Amino acid sequence: MTEIIQQGLAAFGLDPAAAPVLARYGQLLLEKNQVMNLTAITEPAQVATLHMLDCAALASHWDLTGKRLIDVGTGAGFPGVVLRVLVPSLRVTLLDSLQKRLTWLEELSEALELSEIHTLHGRAEEPGALRERFDIATARAVADLSVLCELCLPYVAAGGLFLAMKGVDSEAEISRAKNAIRLLGGRIESVWDYDIPGTKVAHRVVAIRKTSSTPPKYPRRFAQIKKQPL
Repeated sequence: MTEIIQQGLAAFGLDPAAAPVLARYGQLLLEKNQVMNLTAITEPAQVATLHMLDCAALASHWDLTGKRLIDVGTGAGFPGVVLRVLVPSLRVTLLDSLQKRLTWLEELSEALELSEIHTLHGRAEEPGALRERFDIATARAVADLSVLCELCLPYVAAGGLFLAMKGVDSEAEISRAKNAIRLLGGRIESVWDYDIPGTKVAHRVVAIRKTSSTPPKYPRRFAQIKKQPL
């Protein structure tokens, strides 16, 4: 995995010195995946490309230096942990509804000797004291963009960004989400497509700039968000 990641980071214009740490992350992921469902991708080469390099793309396109980032629905730590490895000054909060995943992520952070990674057990639609406290929110989830926006934009401070990782066939989904983005205090700043080095896979990031505070009535309860998207 190390060599694949090194080559991919170099292709993105990132420091390949981070490759051994990301390869170790991949190894620990695959070991834990034998007893906990963390990823459907189990070939080491694909873990290197479709997880590590896919997430690294964000650090190649946006300046994350010194930023506060929340990774909503982090799962196995993607993209939050990868970005923290690549940007040592990044302060990352990993939010997930499953405590056992967060417990593993805490163990992972210790094994990789990563500081400034915090875990948060909770539901995304309950931001509480973390409302509008972050420069950046990320989500690498299969939920529709309008749903993701209602879950993620409330965490972002005015002037910050929500980076939604999507497929390149998401034009209709982006169009459907425009009303939700407006109501939640955001605007689409850019749509960036990229190729994952070493593969024929192309992915997309929808960058949504937070232009004003999200109205207090959002986010709604998740059942309502899902049943009646904005």
